[in-house]
Amino acid sequence: MSFDYREAVDLKSLTRFSVAELRDHLRHALAGGWRVLAFFGIPDEDAKEAVPGQPVPVSLCCVLAHDGTRRLMARRTPPVTAFVSMTPDLPQLHYFEREIYEQWGVEPVGHPWLKSVRRAPDTFEAQTRNAAAASGVNVSGTNISGVNISGANVSGADVSGAESAVPHEAAPAAAPTDTAVPPSPAQPYPFYRVEGVDVHEVAVGPVHAGIIEPGHFRFQCYGENVLHLEIALGYQHRGLESMLVHGPAARRLPLLECAAGDSTVAHATAYCVVVERMKGQQPDERAQLVRRIGLELERLANHTGDLGAIAGDTGFLPTASWNGRIRGDFLNMTASLCGNRFGRGLLRPGGVAHDLSPQECADLLGRVRAAWQDARGSVDVMLDAVTVRNRLAETGSVEPSVARELGLVGVAARACGLDVDARFHMPLSDLSCENCAPRLEITGDVMARTCVRSRELDDSLRLLELDLTRLAALPGHPGQPCQPSQPSQKSETSAAWPASEGPTPPTHTTPLQAALATAGHESHGPATDFAALPPHTLAVAQVEGWRGEVCHVALTDSQGRILVYKVIDPSFHNWTGLAVALRGNQISDFPLCNKSFNLSYCGHDL
Repeated sequence: MSFDYREAVDLKSLTRFSVAELRDHLRHALAGGWRVLAFFGIPDEDAKEAVPGQPVPVSLCCVLAHDGTRRLMARRTPPVTAFVSMTPDLPQLHYFEREIYEQWGVEPVGHPWLKSVRRAPDTFEAQTRNAAAASGVNVSGTNISGVNISGANVSGADVSGAESAVPHEAAPAAAPTDTAVPPSPAQPYPFYRVEGVDVHEVAVGPVHAGIIEPGHFRFQCYGENVLHLEIALGYQHRGLESMLVHGPAARRLPLLECAAGDSTVAHATAYCVVVERMKGQQPDERAQLVRRIGLELERLANHTGDLGAIAGDTGFLPTASWNGRIRGDFLNMTASLCGNRFGRGLLRPGGVAHDLSPQECADLLGRVRAAWQDARGSVDVMLDAVTVRNRLAETGSVEPSVARELGLVGVAARACGLDVDARFHMPLSDLSCENCAPRLEITGDVMARTCVRSRELDDSLRLLELDLTRLAALPGHPGQPCQPSQPSQKSETSAAWPASEGPTPPTHTTPLQAALATAGHESHGPATDFAALPPHTLAVAQVEGWRGEVCHVALTDSQGRILVYKVIDPSFHNWTGLAVALRGNQISDFPLCNKSFNLSYCGHDL
């Protein structure tokens, strides 16, 4: 069924289709302009207390979006233990199917690249063998830790001149048993390998030279040219989704603020929107303005930092040094808004936890304009340099057709000409977006990704000017909390705390303390309790973070408890795009291509 993107859906109203019917639905939908937001497993609620060691029956659920009509669509299957992979026909599902296999042991039979997404190969192998053994699925002859891709042309990889392609020491699968199979000694990850004269392999990471997160990159090179890049992640896996399902409601917002630290406001907004849609609530205009101010400050800070990093990797040091300072200015503005440079503690379901007076709005607007002016001048100096333009052009290109097939989002998608921007296609409010639009390029290279960021700096300034001017003119002040219902008197100790609910906060609280103390009391007035959600409900939130579309999908069980909570960071879609962008480039282009995508390790690993 299709529904308005702002609506929640009764899970019982979803017709269950067979996997074959689901495949046909998805094939027609994607051909008609829909795109995949999420594809995941739903455990059978009645079987949650199954015998230990046996798999919980899992049905497949796919959520799609049509940006032109602002509609969503959800499709669900009956419980399955295996299904024929849809990846060969629908590449957008390739990573989702691997995740389903990793999380539930439900095998997408015939998947061309069935490897772990976040777990170590030995853990992945034991988990999937356990699931197969418990369900009676014969896995003999199957390479569980990585399908045999001998001779396969993976996503169009050009291996001209190579003699053969084999995985590294792929471990043979064991026969199913009646007991849980303990993890075997650590197995080498089954990296794709190209064999041939003058072909060599380069390994980078997971420990890197800079102070960055861990990830492993394995290059197959013919001379200096990259034939194939394989990216192995999961070193930052924390079990976030499991904690959201099994943990108390008080922990959800603080946890999601840490899903990806540089996208704190985006993930916090997505969580708040999901629970608000489940409850049928809409924050008032003042709260919506504060939320968008937080999102655009986050965008300005990170785009400025990325443009400086791109300058640094081209050897253009003036912009690299200037932008580091300017990024800090934007982060400090977020700190003046909520007390935290990354925006933690700014939001809560039903509204926001901080507000601005008219004078504070005017002061912040002046600071934004000054910092934007500095950033604009710094970036223009870089883009005016012929040496920089020559270095960025035709480096790390992704074809629009490939970007569409892979389901890229955000800056990476818009650089390929894909009109994908949730701010305009799935807006969170009716706030004005005057003189702003999705900023598209067509070449799909580093230059295009740089230009998209540069143009979005201007849009963020326009939106902040609109929002801060409007916020200053609205009735209300920091003494009146921003909530969906009528404001009531509040404690003098904090603008975010209603006097009628919850404990009186201390004068000084950290964002984490504030979030924990107010959980369950996020709305203003006794009528709405955001810790109690309606049963059998599905809700979706799409928030355009600075990196791309952040999507959260939440489902509740018969008691209104969270049954499934899916977090899809834009990096989940885009890491494959980075691997494709390196093909045919020199290995020395990798740092520049990597910076132009600037994907999140922890946002992917969760």
